[in-house]
Amino acid sequence: MLRDTIDRFADANILVVGDVILDQFIWGTVSRISPEAPVPVVEVTKEELLLGGSANVVRNIISLGGRCALCGIIGNDVMGEELLRLMQVAGAPADGLIKGSRPTTIKTRVVAQRQQVVRYDREKSGPPSAQTLHGLLAYLERNLAQFDAVLVSDYAKGVVCEPLMRRLHELLAELRCNGRLLPLIVDPKPVNAEKFVGATVITPNNFEAAKLSGMEISDEASLLAAARTIKQKLACGAVLITRGEAGMALLEGDNKMVQIPTMAKEVFDVTGAGDTVAAALSLGLAAGCSMTEAAVLANHAAGIVVGKVGTASASCDELLAALAAEGL
Repeated sequence: MLRDTIDRFADANILVVGDVILDQFIWGTVSRISPEAPVPVVEVTKEELLLGGSANVVRNIISLGGRCALCGIIGNDVMGEELLRLMQVAGAPADGLIKGSRPTTIKTRVVAQRQQVVRYDREKSGPPSAQTLHGLLAYLERNLAQFDAVLVSDYAKGVVCEPLMRRLHELLAELRCNGRLLPLIVDPKPVNAEKFVGATVITPNNFEAAKLSGMEISDEASLLAAARTIKQKLACGAVLITRGEAGMALLEGDNKMVQIPTMAKEVFDVTGAGDTVAAALSLGLAAGCSMTEAAVLANHAAGIVVGKVGTASASCDELLAALAAEGL
């Protein structure tokens, strides 16, 4: 049974590489419109800071019972220290987080009556400085061999740059020559497509798949054609396209696409759902699942998360219950 696989998550150690974000949520209520402008007045009741971006992938892996570490950039600032504190609370090592010269990326969401009112971002993107890049590469060179899989979580903020990805591919090739085959899972941004050539699996959403393939996706035939184009273009082992309420579509061979229907019963918030998919998929592959089995696990985990409000994660118990309900 697929549920038996979850017991092996505790033995899986995943390295997450990517853009680190601090998610700030401001919760409140709205009962009137501002007299100054046609906008709602939010009476704030609570503020919350959560791990976001690639750090949310780490949060999801740990919540599902796995082990992981994070390689990325934070600022030498108060919010960077807050992110380190949250990593400690989560139980994840932070020695792969390099303090750069730019500030910690923060996404602030104002939520009222379970609906997002506005989001504003504070960030400085672009390639890392030479000193910061050196720190990232040194971490990879020292530590990559201890992991069972690598997950690249790209938010197009600059960590996933050509020198870092080139060196990561080189290190993975060296491990392969020594008999260690580490799956490379990529949650992509289309702008960095050429950096993901040779990945084990790539997990674009429907919009990203259209961008990566240069094709409009309007039906099952165009979906298959887009997945084939991406697979050929990136020479990757599989393409898993997340499709929101339509579920997921997995292309592993060249001809047959596996359709995986959504498991979400109610959708309140899709924030971080892609992180959950990548986290569960990586754990499944590291635990010895087939690509299809890992995709089914990821689909169930995502179905749990979109039923919550905010940057959420699925727990091991929740995933077990969801699988049990389907007899898996």
